[in-house]
Amino acid sequence: MDTRVALVTGSARRIGAAIARALHAAGYDVALHCRTSVRERDALAAELEARRPGSTLALQADLAAFDRLPELVAQVVGRFGRLDALVNNASTFEPTPVGTTTPAQWDSLMASNARAPFFLAQAAAPHLVASQGAIVNLVDVYAERPLREHTVYCMAKAALLMMTRSLALELGPEVRVNAVSPGAILWPEENGDAEDRASMLARTPLGRTGTPEEVAEAVRWLVQDAGYSTGQVLHLDGGRMLAG
Repeated sequence: MDTRVALVTGSARRIGAAIARALHAAGYDVALHCRTSVRERDALAAELEARRPGSTLALQADLAAFDRLPELVAQVVGRFGRLDALVNNASTFEPTPVGTTTPAQWDSLMASNARAPFFLAQAAAPHLVASQGAIVNLVDVYAERPLREHTVYCMAKAALLMMTRSLALELGPEVRVNAVSPGAILWPEENGDAEDRASMLARTPLGRTGTPEEVAEAVRWLVQDAGYSTGQVLHLDGGRMLAG
């Protein structure tokens, strides 16, 4: 009954899966959310269940559907009886050059990167207050430094960053709210450009990409050990913010 519980959105693959593994290894039961990556989610759930039976809950929802957000939280609490951590990891990323951006693109980027994290936090707040829990939001260096032809994505992540700070005021002292701001960790699965990647790494003092496991450890620390940190943004970017 004392096992802590975490809900990680977008946790079927990539960084989200690494976060789920790290929290599970730290002793958390984990609710694994996906939108379409059901096969990957189920494989991850089987992996974690093999290590500790009864420690996962598989969830599927489109975070753009408002009604599904409080339902996700209710499912987690119904299964485990508590919620100790919410990790808003799920994200949509696509270019929106000015002059070609559509309302559908605006809605999609804002829904996954700003609206869903807020309403999930709102639904989770009473449970997190009861458990003295934590929220960690995955923002981006582009919340603070614009990326050409990605204005709407940058705006959405900037909103998530401000939400982090505002909710830290709203929900303290019972709930801590922090963010991790990754730099180059995993390259986009589409529209990658080798020259752009080389240029980005040249502006990164550590001269390499980070790993999903490094992001996951930062999230675990903020959730589990950073007892006097709230409203903070941890830049996990190899120093790239220094060079612009």
